[in-house]
Amino acid sequence: MARYRGPRLKKCRAVGTVLPGLTTAATLERPFPPGQHGARRRGKPSDFKVRLVEKQKARWHFGLLEKQFQRYVREASRRKGPSGLNLVQLLQSRLDNIVWRMGFAPTIPAARQLVVHGHIMVNGHRVDRPSFNVTAGAEISIREKSKSKPFVQAAIERSASMPRPSWIEFDPAKAAGKLITAPERGDLPFELNEQAIIEFYSQKL
Repeated sequence: MARYRGPRLKKCRAVGTVLPGLTTAATLERPFPPGQHGARRRGKPSDFKVRLVEKQKARWHFGLLEKQFQRYVREASRRKGPSGLNLVQLLQSRLDNIVWRMGFAPTIPAARQLVVHGHIMVNGHRVDRPSFNVTAGAEISIREKSKSKPFVQAAIERSASMPRPSWIEFDPAKAAGKLITAPERGDLPFELNEQAIIEFYSQKL
């Protein structure tokens, strides 16, 4: 299986909202589903469709394949506490998401590329796995040898003015940040009904 490499706004239109991890677009010029009859589709969606859309929003925003996403749902259900909240925290703790939230990349796919190519350090050690779980207290920085590269310099300059959630502490001078606490549910950059996702998988897993 391969990752989706087609038009990203098409995915956003399919779920009816901009997914900031997938695209830098601020709004949808055509806020209706893609397709010949997209603009004329009306009617109340079924419960299944509501749950499916919520699942797709989360999966596409974080750039996960279906099997990967199912593993996160299983882990969230296994842990103590509300499964929906556990799922959101697990997804937001991924290294590629943290790199994006720090402002080093405009989208999560771009952040994933930085990680895979070995430009990111966690607590002084190079980590090239986008799914790496970042825990509270961890320091994320740009690898020293990578700072001289033009595209990395541009990313560092861009990060200085990027908005960041309250659970991230960032030092522009060092091009490094720290995860102060576990990611919070309220800082999710788009509307999501995580309980609907748990209900979608309740009879599948």
